[in-house]
Amino acid sequence: MFSKYLFIFLSALALYAAMMVLISKKPIHSVLYLILCFFAIAGHYILLNAQTLAVVHVIVYAGAVMVLFIYTVMLLNLNIQNEFQKPRLIKVAAIVSGGLLFLTLIGILRTYDLAVTHDPSLTQIGLIKNIGKVMFEDFLLPFEISSVLFLAAMVGAVMLGKKDNLNSN
Repeated sequence: MFSKYLFIFLSALALYAAMMVLISKKPIHSVLYLILCFFAIAGHYILLNAQTLAVVHVIVYAGAVMVLFIYTVMLLNLNIQNEFQKPRLIKVAAIVSGGLLFLTLIGILRTYDLAVTHDPSLTQIGLIKNIGKVMFEDFLLPFEISSVLFLAAMVGAVMLGKKDNLNSN
């Protein structure tokens, strides 16, 4: 019963933060609301017993991507005075497309069955032990191939970023 109320709270928090990302006048406030939205979504992952996905979500999005967004906003020095006015046609098109998206979501939710299935095999699906077991037993070859590709990409990035010292001698 507690998880139901926690789900409703996290959903309301995520919706509020997402709306504030769009409504906020200052770009840095939008970025901070986006971080709040990411943490609310990570809370949903924890409620779904996908702790690994929640941790990766926080590390990758709230940790790395948001730091890049904050640096970008700070470097761009966005001011309201420099913002150009959008034509009325674009504003009307945005309102119409948002309304159509809203109608589509309502149509989907009206036909959705809210009955929760209680399959006992799905309760431990997001744990690190089970993800590692599947990754290293069922998908070992693709995992190793992707690790070799990542290693090659890292070596290539280092070689491209390295200064050419051969021509200076």
